[in-house]
Amino acid sequence: MFGYYKIKNKERACQSYLIPESNPVEREVWLAYPRGFCAGVDRAIDVVEKALLLYGVPLYVHHEIVHNRHVVENLRQKGVVFVDDLDEVPEGETVIFSAHGVAPVVWEKARERNLRVIDATCPLVTKVHMEAKRYAKAGYHIILIGHKNHVEARGTQGEAPSQITIVENSEEVEKLPFTEKDKLAYLTQTTLSVEETSELIEKLRQKFPQIEGPNSSDICYATTNRQQAVAHIAPHVQLMLVIGSQNSSNSNRLKEVAERWKVKSYLIDGEEDLKAQWFTPEVYRVGLTAGASAPEILVNRVLERLNKDFGFCRVREIRLKEENVVFQLPRNLREELEKLA
Repeated sequence: MFGYYKIKNKERACQSYLIPESNPVEREVWLAYPRGFCAGVDRAIDVVEKALLLYGVPLYVHHEIVHNRHVVENLRQKGVVFVDDLDEVPEGETVIFSAHGVAPVVWEKARERNLRVIDATCPLVTKVHMEAKRYAKAGYHIILIGHKNHVEARGTQGEAPSQITIVENSEEVEKLPFTEKDKLAYLTQTTLSVEETSELIEKLRQKFPQIEGPNSSDICYATTNRQQAVAHIAPHVQLMLVIGSQNSSNSNRLKEVAERWKVKSYLIDGEEDLKAQWFTPEVYRVGLTAGASAPEILVNRVLERLNKDFGFCRVREIRLKEENVVFQLPRNLREELEKLA
């Protein structure tokens, strides 16, 4: 499905334009959909906004609520304090756990410090934690496909540190010391490349035929949808732009998806990162998407600058799927809000 727009006076007016494929005279942007915020990110940011109303400032958040510089800075300006260790939170204060989830030891520390906890963990991450606990309790060793330094993977590993091994690539799969007699299961971080993860799962199954896995994929629906949208657009553009911060796993995966199509791709925080040398005369069609933690306002700003400074006067939105997933706020936060109603 195609939507046609023209940027006009810093706004996209709903006017129809068709660009003949055989004669791309004017520069245009192919805008991916789905893009931007997923349900888990929407929920996490809403949790912080509602908690600010209830409890005021300072309000503490354990790690970045989501991995996006603009979102974090906006909340910091409102009085949110982001901490890497609960020792930085005064006893008895309110702390929000980020969308990426935390290990049980973090929950225990919060109880020891008498902190009021609001858990903004994405329900899809919680699903992986529950699977990890179930497999560990049943005596399995779990192979977690993920990034060792990512907070989500560390949080999942924390459910059973002695029974979970994180692997990032096929070389690490090959080096796993287990045998066909060992009880093994695999899980995955939610924000990985669908294609690469499938390849690693297949390698695990070849090496360990007895390995078990979850009934449904751990990779987030939004991650999958956004990667599919990029894969659809990438063969038709000369340049792909992905709006997302450098520490955003799902945004980096979007860039990698485009690069697999041999398309020059850049991960940008916003319109200020656009560089004139990218837009050579041969670049007449640019793909644009946003990671699951990037707000739509950044998309609009990038479109505005593409139009104003680089002559991309037309925008074609490529809509592959509709998303209508909504996650409820945490129960304790809902109950507090109901008291005010």
